[in-house]
Amino acid sequence: QVQLVESGGGLVQAGGSLRLSCTASGRTFSNYAMGWFRQAPGKEREFVAAISWSGGSTYYADSVKGRFTISRDNAKNTVYLQMNSLKPEDTAVYSCAARTSAWVTTRLSEYAYWGQGTQVTVSS
Repeated sequence: QVQLVESGGGLVQAGGSLRLSCTASGRTFSNYAMGWFRQAPGKEREFVAAISWSGGSTYYADSVKGRFTISRDNAKNTVYLQMNSLKPEDTAVYSCAARTSAWVTTRLSEYAYWGQGTQVTVSS
């Protein structure tokens, strides 16, 4: 069992930055690929970014490429999402997820464990 807890969300003006963190319990964190997803009001949850077990492979949604950066620190059991140049359309609840595999995927159904999410609101 893996428990995930996100932090770092908040209210920011357009063009600003936020850094989300997701800390995992359990000793096998370093074996798992991790992902960030988001869900805006009235919309389906969508893929944002993912990172392989070692951090050597990353993948981003086109909508955030060049603005967001995913990274991880396996010694701290933590994955990060650095979000720059934020836009109002980035407003959503952001959740991290763990996949019981070392490799990245964009498929929501491939992730076994989910955090509760953290709200990100970008004002115009």
